[in-house]
Amino acid sequence: MKSTNAAALLIVRLSLTAAALLLLPVCSTVLAQSVRGEGSSGVDIHIGVLGLFHPSQVSVSAPIGSALVLHTGDERIVLEKSSGVDSASIRVSGDGVAVTTGTRVVRASKLTVSGRNGEEVEFVLAIPEKITRRYRGTLQITRSDDTLIAIVTMDRETAVASVVAAESAPDAPLEALKAQAVAARSYLAASRGRHQEFDFCDTTHCQFLREPPAYGSAAAVAVAATRDLVLEYESRPFPAMYTRSCSGRTRTPAQLGLSSAAYPYYSVECKYCRAHPARWSSRISAQDATALHSSDEAARLSLDRRLGWAAVQSNDFVAKKESDELLLAGTGKGHGIGLCQSGAKAMAEQGADFRQILSHYYPNTTVSACPTLPQGSGGLHRLRDFPDFHLPHE
Repeated sequence: MKSTNAAALLIVRLSLTAAALLLLPVCSTVLAQSVRGEGSSGVDIHIGVLGLFHPSQVSVSAPIGSALVLHTGDERIVLEKSSGVDSASIRVSGDGVAVTTGTRVVRASKLTVSGRNGEEVEFVLAIPEKITRRYRGTLQITRSDDTLIAIVTMDRETAVASVVAAESAPDAPLEALKAQAVAARSYLAASRGRHQEFDFCDTTHCQFLREPPAYGSAAAVAVAATRDLVLEYESRPFPAMYTRSCSGRTRTPAQLGLSSAAYPYYSVECKYCRAHPARWSSRISAQDATALHSSDEAARLSLDRRLGWAAVQSNDFVAKKESDELLLAGTGKGHGIGLCQSGAKAMAEQGADFRQILSHYYPNTTVSACPTLPQGSGGLHRLRDFPDFHLPHE
């Protein structure tokens, strides 16, 4: 009798589970199929890293506790501290790359780095005497002219955590970090293919990305708490823009001379920035200022690329001519579209949760669980439609 009752209970449970799955949004069902492990989204993205330096030589090394397997055609090289060989130097050579480990030199068209079974792994990538960064994922290095192209393939949640840690202020409250995580994840979910060789770069052209944050850090906790959540407009994820500090009211793309996007970006009041505007000033030559116009994001970016990102920090400024120079006095930092990070921080400090923050800066949107969106899906106007646009701060 007990076994009969247990079987009946099992059937009821299975029926309820099946019914619950039928009620999930379409994109949520992908979650059950694709997650590979705790903390993983099951969605890999390809990020070009350190390209800003145009390196001709890099090095890769294995941290303590990691074993790296380097694949160069038919060759297989293991890097591990316990073996005495834990690093390799890679440089441009011929039609491909030259990989040096100790006295051994191997040439190939490309190099891939992974764990022993092809899995993601911790590794350190460096450009000698310039920069060193730690990543988790797999690595591919190829050659383009006289430059090495390094592409890290990582789980999307790892990428989101790395972006949140890089893009957020050190003292940002947890709820503000959660809002940042959802915005960053939405961008990654809805705007793949920003570059020809990879999905995204690690600069503010896409999203600023550095090393993954430490386990238990505020950024890591915020990402885990919002795992797989994205912003949707008209039932579709969109590449959410955000800015460091608005001038008291956020902007729309149309106000800055930009093409319309998948989400209209309503202009909303930001009480914190209105009461505490981020002020800046700079001097530029009259010649440099000829193409500069207030509320023209393309012109601002063009000038900042030549003069540095502190030259014109926002689109809200007044100009005063002094001799052969222009004195610019402005407020705000960044394009002013979407989530204002300064305002989000203030809202969180006043008790707002991440959903309230997102609802304020992205009106008429919903927060939904949607771990993946097929590349090339119809109906999306991606940020690559205006490729000179920098997403987060610039």
